[in-house]
Amino acid sequence: MRSYGQYCPIARGAEIFAERWTPVIIRNLHLGCGSFGEILEGAPGLSRTLLSQRLKQLERLGIVASAPKSDGHGRHYELTPAGRDLFKVCGSLGEWGARWLEIAPEHLDPFVALWSMCNALRRDRLPDRRVVIRFDFTGPRGPERYWLLIEHAETEICRTYPGVDEDLYVTAEAEAFVKWHAGRLAWAEATRDGRIRLHGPSRLVRAFPTWNAKSAFAHVKPAPSPPPATAA
Repeated sequence: MRSYGQYCPIARGAEIFAERWTPVIIRNLHLGCGSFGEILEGAPGLSRTLLSQRLKQLERLGIVASAPKSDGHGRHYELTPAGRDLFKVCGSLGEWGARWLEIAPEHLDPFVALWSMCNALRRDRLPDRRVVIRFDFTGPRGPERYWLLIEHAETEICRTYPGVDEDLYVTAEAEAFVKWHAGRLAWAEATRDGRIRLHGPSRLVRAFPTWNAKSAFAHVKPAPSPPPATAA
């Protein structure tokens, strides 16, 4: 870990927080990801080696604590009081990003939006039986397909066919799905324009959008765009 060599708390804090992937790891732990695999799943692009290094570093710094799982397989990770306090920085950074930054094409990863949605589902509104939903996304990354299994208020995202019949089919543009979850696009608008389409029993079609509690930053209104510069 590189040091700024300054006593300033901003500089010292940035030495930890500004390390690549550290804010995402802290975010995932805050969302309840307790195992190595769960943390990794919510961070597409992060290698197992680098995640292992970051977790060890955060443990040494007293930001993350771990203990062997009761079944003896792997370790359980959680934020310490210092880590929970550090998440407040993640929250402030997220609000700033939601207000001032555009969602660019390179940010349109539908898996991340689907993963985030699973962590924000209104559990009390989920059906009381197993439901399997197939998602077909189109966008700049090309076609992508995932399955979401919901049973007893627990969820699992599958990248391959799970071997059980689908109950609901969702076909969506990646941009529309990401912006809907981020609170930048209304469900009525997305479905009216055909950017998100659902096929299945009418009760599931009606219920699906009510399950999503949206991004934690969906309430943040984007800052108005600056007026275009005029030629001198």
